[in-house]
Amino acid sequence: MPQPMTHAAPTASVDGYTPKLLTLFAEGYGFADLRRDAAAGLTVAIVALPLSMAIAVASGVAPAQGLYTAIVGGFLVSALGGSRFQIGGPAGAFIVLVSATVARHGLDGLILTVFLSGLMLTVLGLLRLGRFIRLIPHPVIVGFTAGIAVTIFASQLKDLLGLTLPGAEPGELAPKLVVLTRALPTISWPAAGLAAGVVAVILGLRRWRPTLPGLLFAVVGASLLAAVLHLPVATIGTRFGSVPSGLPFPALPTFSATKVLAVLPAALSFTLLGGIESLLSAMVADGMTGRKHRSNMELVAQGIANIGSALFGGIAVTGTIARTATNVRAGGKSPVAGMLHAAFILAFMALAAPLASYIPLSALAGVLAVVAWNMAEKDEIGVLLRDWRTAAVLLATFGLTLARDLTTGIAAGCLLALAFSLASKRRKA
Repeated sequence: MPQPMTHAAPTASVDGYTPKLLTLFAEGYGFADLRRDAAAGLTVAIVALPLSMAIAVASGVAPAQGLYTAIVGGFLVSALGGSRFQIGGPAGAFIVLVSATVARHGLDGLILTVFLSGLMLTVLGLLRLGRFIRLIPHPVIVGFTAGIAVTIFASQLKDLLGLTLPGAEPGELAPKLVVLTRALPTISWPAAGLAAGVVAVILGLRRWRPTLPGLLFAVVGASLLAAVLHLPVATIGTRFGSVPSGLPFPALPTFSATKVLAVLPAALSFTLLGGIESLLSAMVADGMTGRKHRSNMELVAQGIANIGSALFGGIAVTGTIARTATNVRAGGKSPVAGMLHAAFILAFMALAAPLASYIPLSALAGVLAVVAWNMAEKDEIGVLLRDWRTAAVLLATFGLTLARDLTTGIAAGCLLALAFSLASKRRKA
């Protein structure tokens, strides 16, 4: 009897706030496990490398900041998280929020926003509120995800087509589309051709050779083609200069009461989206592996990862479904795979950062066009539209996410779903 009693008490504690990494080491971890995790980590790094830079560029910051986020945030999410398989880093879902925050509050404001969001996520986890995020209705999640996908695609049209605009590109969707339509006569056919080629290679390899790293092959191929043929296209180097060969020194963001109050609404939006996205990703990993993640520990880890990312000048961190699924498919068995994925990206920066300057921006836009296409859950949308109630919730969330912002869309969708639920219960009563 004493032995089971001794074992039962830690189990309750473990289910709450013990990182999966510690559980793994307690169970035993050998060289064969490390070898499998290293192979999976390298595979995920190959996917994350161009994607992290593309997300950063689309978010209105330098590509290096996307790499900082993947390295620091990715390492902390895996080392401290409540999932064995979660891969953290910059996510396409945050592009709209990050770019709007940069435009409104500047880079310093963005770093402060990420830092505050990290604190909030940590508090949410410590208060055991992770389970409540799962209660957000499915049509709401599908609706705001589709809205984000449309917004991401619209944000890439300028670089996809190599358009020249007379002034700054509007942030709102409708004015943006008007300005881009007027700029169509300035299309750069080399840029558009490279973007189309990147999309074709990624989709083609995904269909016929799914084990190959289509993102990397497409971006490297476009970069070589642009360099060899001396194509007149914008590159990372021409717009942002060289990519650093390592991490910067950590530094606290600039604090002031006025600045904190100014960025607080954005920090709340970052926290809401980060919590939803990370726990959805962990649930996807659970479904693929039969494991169960610790939602509150996962939120705490996401919070610490965002704080760490902000200290190194990175952007928002969350669990990413595509990279997490890639990790599982590649044979990753533990959080060590995610930690090694961060180390591999750091090794790239140290050894090959100058090569990133040759990457065409239209190639990165092509990568994000595919990301946007994949984000929209087209089959789920078709199913939800068959019932007028779920269709109303989905369309309200989708429309308000596009017309207003993410927080408004989610709030409206949840309220509408609640109203339908209450009305249904009254009829049954």
